[in-house]
Amino acid sequence: MNFEKMIGFGVAGNFAGHLEQAGEAADFVAVKTESAIQPKAIFPFYVPSEKAGFLSAYPLSHQYIRFPQGADNLQIEPEIALICDIQYKNGKVTALIPHHFAAYNDCSIRRPNAKKIAEKKNWGRETKGISENLLPLSSFKEGSEIDHYRIASFHKRNGEINAYGVDSWAKDYSYFHQQLLDWIVDRMNNQPDEGPMNHIAPLIEAAGFPEQTIISIGATRYTPFGETHFLQPGDTSIVVVYDGEKYQPEQIEEMARVEQFPDDLSALLQHVI
Repeated sequence: MNFEKMIGFGVAGNFAGHLEQAGEAADFVAVKTESAIQPKAIFPFYVPSEKAGFLSAYPLSHQYIRFPQGADNLQIEPEIALICDIQYKNGKVTALIPHHFAAYNDCSIRRPNAKKIAEKKNWGRETKGISENLLPLSSFKEGSEIDHYRIASFHKRNGEINAYGVDSWAKDYSYFHQQLLDWIVDRMNNQPDEGPMNHIAPLIEAAGFPEQTIISIGATRYTPFGETHFLQPGDTSIVVVYDGEKYQPEQIEEMARVEQFPDDLSALLQHVI
């Protein structure tokens, strides 16, 4: 799969408590939602078009996070990414069809004065991450294989490892399955350019109505360590998406410690450079 041809989006506020921990809840005070658990918005992190300004820089890496200039409050955001086909009719998105999922790091700079979410998400090449090991998805309906998976993340510095995000079931996302897909389709077509949000439809058009998209569907809550510790050059960020019916969290932590993982899970190791 050629990720550089896929448009990239993320979902903000799809795991209870994450925005508050990240200090970003205030950004969304004016954003109206239909319920308390509804995600707040989608945001672009990559648009394959020269018309897209800084969003045209391809940010994904399997190996590295390039440390930003002029900012040091950089956090891992452990997530699941869905690889989806996009269906259109008359210039509108009509459906998203997920066919793979993977461990993802929506690595973010905490910029309190940023006007748009996207400004915290892409500062050039090698600034986000997706695992090379994509897991096939037969469907995204309730009861499908993804419901068995969990998301774990770790931070390593000088040989010391700490859990960064709370080890969580994928099905603990606030919006999941078809409800999430329908909501994203609506946001792609109708999200306004207001507050921290971007108008999405013109970006899709600028990219030439791409056939596929990478969608990161939300970061888990942080552990106390993750909430208070930021990445520095020399650190290693690890995100693992694994079958929680096959592996125990203690086994995953040991795999992260030795940086060796079997092929039946999706692991992302990035060195901060």
